[in-house]
Amino acid sequence: MVSVVHSVAAQSDFEQFFSVLSAGLTAPESERLHDAVSYAWEIYGERLLGSGERIWSHALGMAVIIAGLELDVESRIAALLFAAPAQDENAIAHIETRFGKPAAHLVQGVYRLNRLRPIAKGFVAVDLEAGESNPAEMRAQVEVLRKMLLAMVEDIRVVLLRLASRTQTLRFYAANPDDLRTQVARETLELYSPLANRLGVWELKWELEDLSFRFLHPDIYRSIAKQLDEKRSEREEFIANAVTRVREELEASGIHEAEIYGRPKHIYSIWNKMRKKGVEFAEVYDVRALRIILNDVKDCYTALGIVHNLWTPIPKEFDDYISKPKGNNYRSLHTAVQCPDGRSLEIQIRTHEMHGHAELGVAAHWRYKEGSKAPGADAYDEKIAWLRQLLTWKNEVASSDWVTHYKQAALDETIYVMTPQGRVVDLPSGSTPVDFAYRVHTDLGHRCRGAKVDGQLVPLNTPLETGQQVEIVTVKLGGPSRDWLNPAQGYIHTKSARIKVRNWFAHQALEETLSEGRALIAKELQRAGQTGANIDDLARKMDFAKADDLYIAAARGELGQRQLQLALRGDAALDNLVPDTVPTRPRKPVEGNQGILIVGVDKLLTQLARCCKPAPPDEILGFITRGKGISIHRADCPNFANLAALHPERVIETDWGEETTGVFACDIVVDAHDRQGLLRDISEIFTREKLNVVGVNTQSRQGEAHMSFTVEISNLRQLQRTLGLIHEVQGVVGVRRA
Repeated sequence: MVSVVHSVAAQSDFEQFFSVLSAGLTAPESERLHDAVSYAWEIYGERLLGSGERIWSHALGMAVIIAGLELDVESRIAALLFAAPAQDENAIAHIETRFGKPAAHLVQGVYRLNRLRPIAKGFVAVDLEAGESNPAEMRAQVEVLRKMLLAMVEDIRVVLLRLASRTQTLRFYAANPDDLRTQVARETLELYSPLANRLGVWELKWELEDLSFRFLHPDIYRSIAKQLDEKRSEREEFIANAVTRVREELEASGIHEAEIYGRPKHIYSIWNKMRKKGVEFAEVYDVRALRIILNDVKDCYTALGIVHNLWTPIPKEFDDYISKPKGNNYRSLHTAVQCPDGRSLEIQIRTHEMHGHAELGVAAHWRYKEGSKAPGADAYDEKIAWLRQLLTWKNEVASSDWVTHYKQAALDETIYVMTPQGRVVDLPSGSTPVDFAYRVHTDLGHRCRGAKVDGQLVPLNTPLETGQQVEIVTVKLGGPSRDWLNPAQGYIHTKSARIKVRNWFAHQALEETLSEGRALIAKELQRAGQTGANIDDLARKMDFAKADDLYIAAARGELGQRQLQLALRGDAALDNLVPDTVPTRPRKPVEGNQGILIVGVDKLLTQLARCCKPAPPDEILGFITRGKGISIHRADCPNFANLAALHPERVIETDWGEETTGVFACDIVVDAHDRQGLLRDISEIFTREKLNVVGVNTQSRQGEAHMSFTVEISNLRQLQRTLGLIHEVQGVVGVRRA
């Protein structure tokens, strides 16, 4: 692995540098890599990244890190060309032609992952003393974790390339201090170093942590580093003596091929242990550390016995990760011992195979898989295995509904797009800008009038793709279009957005109904001379839960003038509604006239007016016609009002009898968004309610349907139930009695 202070810019001899870059590659692979270096210089030149680092230097640094991880030639080429798509829109096609499809795929994956990384400013807490538990920060980071997981599912090498890029960025900031580095460092500690830990890439993990800690807490970092330096010579002498004693004892036991050396302790790890255990530097046992690497597992346990025989084991400081590996498949024996002089020593014991995995983690596994001759039939299973492994990472960073979420992601059922502010929004595959707007905020969806995707205006029914940046064009006031609810036009894909649009129109219809009802009630109050009446009390008196219910009933024709006047003035209202000469004479039911009572008159011919189609218990009045008997109208019928104004002497008081017989024609008007099967669904309701439909008239224009039905009912309760059922039909905006 290359040193932390390694800098490509310091390489004066290109051949020496290239030998590091191409280590472990065949001659043809080295030629391809050399060609990639030339191509990278051609497209990058002296251009800079946002951090101020030359793209060329960053690419070379990434490539050296990837070479240190011993990844394949495609990974090294992708590291060199990571920024090519940002410089040339046709770069992916050029890379595929020049270096092959696998390399182009990796470059595209890195490019997409970089685009999905939220803007650093505002992503991390500004106040460093606030700690690492800022809820808003964590929520934002969880979104980023999701993106990285998705990229990983496609190819794990993409994640390793991203980790290499972040490592190179921190190296640049170490040599070139900048205010932005504290934000980058915090993001690294919260996101990238836990990811490196989960993947078992320890060398990168330690470097990411130490550099980030140095930027965030420079004083603490210098203090611990100084204490380490003060004890360096003493520690080196102590380690040398320990190595000699262990080697002699191993050889005496027949183990001659052992690699033993002192292990450097990372400053961030020391500070983390001090903080978690609440101890001082002197109480950290593993400042002095030894590593023993052997050929097989049996020798590991033999070496453990020798170590514990040489020095006194410290209680509770022994961990057997060989028999019980960590979640990232890390395997090793860990123990801490106390020497006769009182100093502590941490010792790690592992095989060469375990050591390779410990140093390179998933990279070592990938290299092994690439070197095998097995076909790629199990690629899907391997991706799922990596997914499952990273799902356990949730305990290290944040909590979320990971399992459900990533089952969807694994099946490509979820897309991820960004707001202009860098917030990542997850949506079902096939979602449109309208779905995106409603996902961000309901009000944004209502006011949506256009959308820009990656800076380009697109139609609102354009399907979105992962990685795109979406900006919604809005108006200050307004609402959704009815066209959005038309499935054939494809404006809305998600159920939640469709429900929000329907609710908006339903709310608008309700407001119109309430407004109409208020006007009717106000008119009746004015007529009764009770404009100051308490509407809430009036509603309760009429068995309505609230005033709005009273208004709705009035607007829908469910509340007659007679009922309202009785509620306002009590029984005295009857005296005003009925002439003085009539009350003394009994009402007699009329046979064969559908139970209609005509005050003081018996057996007169009656007929229900076709204009208003009254039905019990509508308030009704009669009008004496010429030759056709008594025409029965609803009291609120406009035609009756005109007739009464012209011939008031022909108006006669009527009422329904105690028992009404027969059926009554009634007109129902339905407004809806037109769709296939709408008429069928409404007709099914009439069938279920056993209503006979005697007339139908439907019109459809620009996706809007206007339907009129004439049905036969026995009473208004049946009608009200039917209206309620029709209102629940998909696409229906409003339904009322005509």
